[in-house]
Amino acid sequence: MTAAIIAVGQSKFTRHPEPGQSTLTFIRDAVVSVLADAEMKLADIDGLAVTSFSLAPDCAVDLAFRLGLKARWMLQDTNGGSSAMNMLGHAWRAVEAGAAKAILVVAGDMTGLQGYAKIAANYNSATRDHLAPLGHGGPNGVYSLVTSRQMKKYGLEKSDYGMMAIAQRTWAGMNPNAVYRKPLTMEEYLAAPMVADPLTRFDCVPIIAGAQAIIITTADRCPKGRAGVRVRAIRHSFNYDNQEGDGLETGASTFRDELWAAAGCTPKDVQLASIYDDYPAMVLAQANDLGFIPDHDLKTFARRELGERRFPVNTWGGMMSAGQPGGPAGGLNGIGEAVLQLQHRAGERQVKGAERAVTTGYGMTIYRYGGTAAAAVLERVS
Repeated sequence: MTAAIIAVGQSKFTRHPEPGQSTLTFIRDAVVSVLADAEMKLADIDGLAVTSFSLAPDCAVDLAFRLGLKARWMLQDTNGGSSAMNMLGHAWRAVEAGAAKAILVVAGDMTGLQGYAKIAANYNSATRDHLAPLGHGGPNGVYSLVTSRQMKKYGLEKSDYGMMAIAQRTWAGMNPNAVYRKPLTMEEYLAAPMVADPLTRFDCVPIIAGAQAIIITTADRCPKGRAGVRVRAIRHSFNYDNQEGDGLETGASTFRDELWAAAGCTPKDVQLASIYDDYPAMVLAQANDLGFIPDHDLKTFARRELGERRFPVNTWGGMMSAGQPGGPAGGLNGIGEAVLQLQHRAGERQVKGAERAVTTGYGMTIYRYGGTAAAAVLERVS
């Protein structure tokens, strides 16, 4: 029986958690939501995958204990923006292999700005020992340099990135769960306060609290009248260049051809993409690596395909408008959105005729840029 994602759940997303809320309560709310969406009980679940910056000192087994979940398959992923994609791959293969019948995949965080700053300064030993003492500004400082290099190499202007931010805000306006839904103008984008030149406020994801969940089981367990979503192909890359490049390519460049060959289709055969958007430059980099940008013309792609929304990217608003619940937790949002789109349950923002989608993960900034990348082609099960 084909493994499929059958349900999506989400807690409330907020920039200002209320007293008594915690990472565990947000995860609990997402679990309750996804079980209701799947029309399943906790006793129907026998596998658990989790990622979170702020779950510590608890681990996956502690979360199972808190939820009252008895499992025979378990995973905790620590690969930042690629964590959700890694969990998807492992869970999909586990169900296909019969290691578990139904796996709950959940990601959640509540770090707060101070907590996130502490994480950013101690992200790994390279950051702690060599970057943080310089007052490097965390990932904003690192990706300001990557963005500057991308602008110079491809002849991009600040307004090219603005086209993406504005388009994603337009999508967010149709997502009741997004934290920022008010339309964004180019004038507002260009006038935003500087964070780390050339990055300004609307280039940097807002840190929020929240959680997302999906359930992976077999397609026959979908609620009546709903299509499951299968993984047609998925590939991963870790430390592909040992941090010796310029950061303008990601590990996706190493598996692009293999991914499309395994999926049996091309970029022209997908109707939408959820691309991990920690920064606009990295959306363009991943789209380029995966073959979505003809002739590597990033400027035209940014202005026409993204800016005019000719090709739907990050239809829930992306993390730049919907919010980023921690680095690893944010990656599951794009997968959840792709599932809703392929199940034709995305409401006002539904992409007409959505049958295939691409989802990506990117992150774990080792020193100069991200060291992990992943991409999957998802397909509606007829």
